[in-house]
Amino acid sequence: MIETLLSFVVATCILALSPGPDNMYVLTQSLANGSKSGLATTAGLISGCIVHTTLLAFGLSAIITTNETFFYGIKVLGAVYLLYLAYQVFKSDASVQFVENVPKKSYMQLFKQGVVMNLLNPKVMIFFLAFFPAFLWQPETDTVHQFYILGIAFMVVSFIIFGTISLLAGRVSVFLKNNKKTGVSLKWLQILVFLGIAAFILVP
Repeated sequence: MIETLLSFVVATCILALSPGPDNMYVLTQSLANGSKSGLATTAGLISGCIVHTTLLAFGLSAIITTNETFFYGIKVLGAVYLLYLAYQVFKSDASVQFVENVPKKSYMQLFKQGVVMNLLNPKVMIFFLAFFPAFLWQPETDTVHQFYILGIAFMVVSFIIFGTISLLAGRVSVFLKNNKKTGVSLKWLQILVFLGIAAFILVP
């Protein structure tokens, strides 16, 4: 269990650090309106994950514990989706872009927007479906409990990293702008993580 959780935490850390729409939005809000705005946005994004975790846990658990073939089919689909994500990252531009002229919003507005962004993004649920089952340490028993442990770990790690980005927004932006190779390194690191998890899912 501990080894599986550590692997999950490491993979989550790398994904949270890789430039994407969520952490770039947090960084942009922090740069434009201060660290507290970034933290409010982060809190909203992470809160939405509670819903995704619950849907995943109660939607899959009964099937997983009673049908091994179906569970393996879910894992194969998850691996295929992760390979697709790796391909999308491979095709994408490695440079990091910042949004200009971000409008000022209240902390509550930013929190709500973060929640809505997370809940209305179908890619988040699909990613959870692809990512989480690979790290169940006992898929034949009590998967609801395991999904919630993974969900909490995912939320804690993501909040710490996104929160750190908010607090260090100025330094992070300068570093990303001045070190052109950083985007390329993070891009390939993200590709390797997706490929690694996909392989981990498919190996019995």
